[in-house]
Amino acid sequence: MRKSHYLLYVLLITLPIGLSFLWVKPNITSSYECISSVKKENMEFDALNIYGEPLGSCCTDPMTGFYRNGYCQTGRDDYGTHIACAVVTKEFLDYSKSQGNDLITPNPNYHFPGLKPGDKWCLCITRWLEAVKVGVAPPLDLSATHQNALQYCNLELLELYDVAKQN
Repeated sequence: MRKSHYLLYVLLITLPIGLSFLWVKPNITSSYECISSVKKENMEFDALNIYGEPLGSCCTDPMTGFYRNGYCQTGRDDYGTHIACAVVTKEFLDYSKSQGNDLITPNPNYHFPGLKPGDKWCLCITRWLEAVKVGVAPPLDLSATHQNALQYCNLELLELYDVAKQN
């Protein structure tokens, strides 16, 4: 079977059962590998944090990040700019829900477990800044906050919310 026919066949089979986000390609040994349709060239590699150091992991339980890889990486597909690694608080979660973004309620369709105070999560930098203005911004893990945050606010503001300097 030609490759183009094979891919069409796989798409026709998988679309009706909701697996359109994967395509299967047999290798020479007849085993299968699943390849995500996320274009990796859209996701940056070797990302840096606000200090110009390699971006640290934000959280893997729950799995966070726009690309659900544990890092607050960004790319062309990340319209929300999920680059602020926050330790969420009850006040922030309630505020976010009041603004139409319910981060508390689990959503199994998206493999989202729901967040609770103390969880770390990659937030949209603009939502975090809104929370700063109303006094409910959660602390940030600056080692895992992407350097692009500096395009939205200054280092001094970010450091005021550094979780490492609190307590």
